[in-house]
Amino acid sequence: MTNDRLATQRADLTRFLFEAKDHGYADIQRARPTTERDHSLTMDYESGDWRFHDNFFGGEPYGGRAVVFVKGRPLWMMVYYGWVDGTDADVQPVYTFLQAALRQAPAELPLRGPEEFSDGPFTYRMAVHGTVGHFWGDETIHRDGRQVYAARFAGGLVDRRRGE
Repeated sequence: MTNDRLATQRADLTRFLFEAKDHGYADIQRARPTTERDHSLTMDYESGDWRFHDNFFGGEPYGGRAVVFVKGRPLWMMVYYGWVDGTDADVQPVYTFLQAALRQAPAELPLRGPEEFSDGPFTYRMAVHGTVGHFWGDETIHRDGRQVYAARFAGGLVDRRRGE
């Protein structure tokens, strides 16, 4: 693949990820996840040749993977794992705030949320290393200055050496 074509594909991927975030966990009521036989939840979103497939094991803690397909072939994926601090008994406000933070993802790198987002007693922070093509990072939520949530994520382009 030429450098120009790869740059265009990454730009298209970034635009699609930004669009797809509103059809995933950030807006889980809209996404209407399917419960799988293995007790995981799956959310799918399609637009033209592009498909976003997010499968995770919910509850506390949670973990999963998101994959983007183009014309049925995997192009990109991310794995993630997160938890609410065991001393915080009421997890629902934390996850509700997380969903709000994920809806604030920057268009230029819509992997999780923004670098920082605050609302009421909650502050979300995300640090990411790399680009949409190859990245890793972590996110935290603090309530009144005390960390109550953490997650790790990593991913990037997949299956790039196979001929087209």
